Amino acid sequence: MTQDIFLEIKKQSRAARTVSLVLSVLNSQIKNAALCAMAQAIEESTDEILAANTRDLALHRDLSPAMTRRLTMSRESIGRMADGLRTVAALADPVGAIERMTKRPNGLLIGRMRIPIGVIGVIFESRPNVIVDIAGIMLKSGNACVLRGGKEAVHTNSILARIMRETAGENGVPPDYLQFIEHTDHEVVRLLCENDEDIDLMIPRGGSALMEAVHRHARMPVLAHNKGICHVYIEKSADRERAIRIAVNAKVSNPSACNSAETILIDEAAAPAILPRLIAELQKQGVEVRGCEKTRAIVSGITAATAGDWTTEYLDFIISIKVVRDINEALSHIKQYATGVSEAIITEDYARAWQFLRTVASAAVYVNASTRFTDGAEFGLGAEVGISTARTYDRGPMGVEELTVTKYVIFGEGQIRQ
Repeated sequence: MTQDIFLEIKKQSRAARTVSLVLSVLNSQIKNAALCAMAQAIEESTDEILAANTRDLALHRDLSPAMTRRLTMSRESIGRMADGLRTVAALADPVGAIERMTKRPNGLLIGRMRIPIGVIGVIFESRPNVIVDIAGIMLKSGNACVLRGGKEAVHTNSILARIMRETAGENGVPPDYLQFIEHTDHEVVRLLCENDEDIDLMIPRGGSALMEAVHRHARMPVLAHNKGICHVYIEKSADRERAIRIAVNAKVSNPSACNSAETILIDEAAAPAILPRLIAELQKQGVEVRGCEKTRAIVSGITAATAGDWTTEYLDFIISIKVVRDINEALSHIKQYATGVSEAIITEDYARAWQFLRTVASAAVYVNASTRFTDGAEFGLGAEVGISTARTYDRGPMGVEELTVTKYVIFGEGQIRQ
């Protein structure tokens, strides 16, 4: 990497730092108006965005089907991006809100005020809609951002970043709040992660190699999840039709998403009645099923699952199935193999549902619903910057409020400490 590129990245990061103070006190009306204007500008630029996306697809014909699905845009997906910005604009602004105000015996009023984090770096792969989601949430939460996308979508991302920066500047928002790094060399990741002078928090979104690189080089806090190995557990009391509907949806509605199911666990008491129909429906939807020995004894002709299947994030039309003795074996399996994103139990047993909710430590735990709902938009956040599985921060989809922190504010009337 040339010195010129290094200096360019440093310049962009410093520009984000410079405007972060302005952004942190920007009033809600200006932010909301800019977000709505961005949404309109994106819709009006649909043809330009699609042309850039077509160019990216043509340059990367060797991608897997799952990656190609992530990369491909349509008029509908562009419309959803714009609607996401409008949803973010309609959310309450957390910046400046004071929480948990209490009065001490000495008369001091002590509370916590929500403030932006500052400058957030996000390194993401594929999915061009990510840059719009992130830029919108960052603006609403008062944070500046330095973004670096994958090479597979660089032309699409560049167009979207330019549209949002230009529209921001036209609507009272410093355009430098959004910095997009167009260089796709892997060395850029290291340079960004070592720049703790300008970047306060790093968020990687992508595969395990990216996660490892960010954690290895980062000098600032990192908020991330690794693989999305999600489980659907069908407990013995589960309604048969409900179990099949949910399990199939959790796999096939978008198999390339991190919240899609990779493993189905099923009680041995329910397996003979449910597995034949469940597997038939999965296969009808084009899913390759890999089963444990007990699964294959109930339904013949499916591939044997290996130990490696329980640790594999397929991100494709593949799923592993394991028959378990009871909820305790299911919980033990989830504890060993889950990566902390989403797990679901299908049950009619109230006590078993609560046992599952209390025991499973993932960021989102479901009772009788698909894991596919773990998403900022579905949770009413408008969009998300990522899904956190960290144990020391807010967990789950990271929306506007989750990208703020608190500071103590104290109101006195002349009190002094004796």
